[in-house]
Amino acid sequence: MTISMYEASVPVFSTRLKALSKVLAIAEKNAADRKIDPQVFIGARLAPDMFALARQVQIATDHAKGAPSRLAGRDVPKYEDSETTFADLQARIEKTLAHLATFSAKDIDGSDGKSVSLKLGGQKMTLTGLRYLLDVAMPNFYFHVTTAYDILRHNGVPLGKADYLGTR
Repeated sequence: MTISMYEASVPVFSTRLKALSKVLAIAEKNAADRKIDPQVFIGARLAPDMFALARQVQIATDHAKGAPSRLAGRDVPKYEDSETTFADLQARIEKTLAHLATFSAKDIDGSDGKSVSLKLGGQKMTLTGLRYLLDVAMPNFYFHVTTAYDILRHNGVPLGKADYLGTR
């Protein structure tokens, strides 16, 4: 059985980003309910040497827009990385979801053997499409989505697994 590169990417990114959007909405409401400046959450991090919440969302959306673009042979859209509010982060997620909606299976399926070159962490790498998707794009995407969730949970936002999965 062969893997559908489309099914393993675009719907997964879309579903997780929609769940992340709901998590951010819960956090924004929680900040208001607890009378906490939303910037406390936006700038929060798990450790001093880790990125803050806003950057976690930015990087997650970068992987979500980058993977299907590279696999389809399209230019990766560039975002400014200037989000400083929950509204800004929600707009970035919506923009990414709109970009993902421009892909179909015919754009991405069959890209498993395609050569994908990129720079990650200052290091140039070339991988097959399958290895890029499964070993680089998806793990990095999940890492940053999970870290965003963890930052909010660590700061007392009442979140659970159903929120992370998008089933609540």
